[in-house]
Amino acid sequence: MLARKFNIPAFSTGDMFRAAIAAETPVGREVKSVMERGDLVGDELVNKLVFERLDEPDCADGVILDGYPRTVTQAEALDAWLTDHHLHLDKIFELVVDEKMLVQRRAGRLYAPKSKRVYHISFNPPKEAGICDESGEPLIVREDDQPAVVQHRLEVYREQTSPVIAYYKVQNRHVAVDGMADIDAVYATIMGELPA
Repeated sequence: MLARKFNIPAFSTGDMFRAAIAAETPVGREVKSVMERGDLVGDELVNKLVFERLDEPDCADGVILDGYPRTVTQAEALDAWLTDHHLHLDKIFELVVDEKMLVQRRAGRLYAPKSKRVYHISFNPPKEAGICDESGEPLIVREDDQPAVVQHRLEVYREQTSPVIAYYKVQNRHVAVDGMADIDAVYATIMGELPA
């Protein structure tokens, strides 16, 4: 919704790595086993991928980064890259969710690889079971949406990503948003926090 509103790209490192895995690039082969375990890909490799993407022309007017930075080292590298490019990051938004509900939501997710649409068995089912409403392609359950992998990712989050929140809080760039609210409410909250 934000990407459409501002006509800027939105991307996640997860999507970028999945594309590299599907294309069987050297980076894709390197990270495949790491992602399947639910572990985080190393900072240097993630930063390289993100910075290459940020240099693309479609990012000139802004970009939405989803799930990045995930470590303080990544956050520091992003700040340095932005400074070098005479850019800045105004705010980061943390979607705060109930962990048990998050596991339920992730475990029921269905993904359309081509259209990138995301459905849920209970909360947002497709019109026809197992088929994307938009593209007609078969829906899949991603390996990283398996309950055990999601639980492991939460443990990794608490250990490695929680400090990123503290990093941005100290700089007054952090905004906590109720991620359990409906999509329109989350969107309205974020829009209310963005600079005019």
